[in-house]
Amino acid sequence: MKFFRILLFPFSIIYGLITKIRNKLFDWKILSSKKFSIPIISVGNLSVGGTGKTPHVDYLIRLLKGKYQIATLSRGYGRKTSGFILANVNSIDKEIGDEPLMYAKKHPSINVAVDGNRVRGIKKILEAQPETNVVLMDDAYQHRHVKPGLSILLTDYFALYTSDYLLPTGNLRESRKGAKRADIIVVTKTPKVFSPLDRRLIINKINPLPHQSVFFSYIKYGNFLPLLEKTNLLKVNAPSKILLFTGIANPSPFEEYLKRQCNELVSIKFKDHHQFTNENLKKIRKKFESIFSNNKIIVTTEKDRMRLFSKQVFDVFADLPVYYVPIEIEFHKDDLYKNIMDFDTKILEFLQKSNS
Repeated sequence: MKFFRILLFPFSIIYGLITKIRNKLFDWKILSSKKFSIPIISVGNLSVGGTGKTPHVDYLIRLLKGKYQIATLSRGYGRKTSGFILANVNSIDKEIGDEPLMYAKKHPSINVAVDGNRVRGIKKILEAQPETNVVLMDDAYQHRHVKPGLSILLTDYFALYTSDYLLPTGNLRESRKGAKRADIIVVTKTPKVFSPLDRRLIINKINPLPHQSVFFSYIKYGNFLPLLEKTNLLKVNAPSKILLFTGIANPSPFEEYLKRQCNELVSIKFKDHHQFTNENLKKIRKKFESIFSNNKIIVTTEKDRMRLFSKQVFDVFADLPVYYVPIEIEFHKDDLYKNIMDFDTKILEFLQKSNS
């Protein structure tokens, strides 16, 4: 597969030229970037999928809700609708997408909106909810028609953008030089125990500009929670075997975590944002039944759970021990390099200045 992608390098040159011209048109103000009167925080990446945008937006929501009137704006990848939609208590993933649905269910006090046109989306949010005073744009690093007040760029610890190449040879949506637009760079999915030397090496690779702050985050996994609320399941107690099924871009960190929670892990992987069919569910059940153990469970991710609220899921899984694992992001607090403040303080200071 890697050799095949190397053969596509000429197409990467063409793709790179197209993205370079597009970015120059924005830099030269030939293409316009709309600036709004309220603070806009953009979270995104240079590469396709898997850097942890969703839990980092969730982190920002947890940091800011109660202090500000927050709205999130996403494209709503995988939804079957179009245009602007403001989430409500009856929203489903096919209407707004799995990631926005997760924000809406976890944080019912905030406004969650989807629109492929980010300028229109923000205008619609402010029309519908004029008290909004912070908008978090999810997966919006390349959406330059909106000029964010603060731009956060994420890069995976195991796949830094500094070592990657443009599509289709690599996974970059635009040149590495695009990182210059970021105000904050977050290295995601780092080990929980992280050496200062490793940090220094990564910072040297990133070579941040004077105005850029670099932070390091890691994933904090929660307890196993029942997928189906109406199902009476026993408390999980050191399962011997786990059957994991996922439909996310990069399940590897989750797999590594689960391997430490059991004696044997079996994985079934679907594509990112996969819509689980009845046949898929039956396949998962059949695989689970073939695993020889009296102490076994089925596990999926919190994001996949957003696509598992249908009646057919209950029909197939009702009598099975099926769980999901919620996750949160934490930041390494020590060894802040040249940063004079931690991540939380950086965000809050930006908002204080913007609202003053």
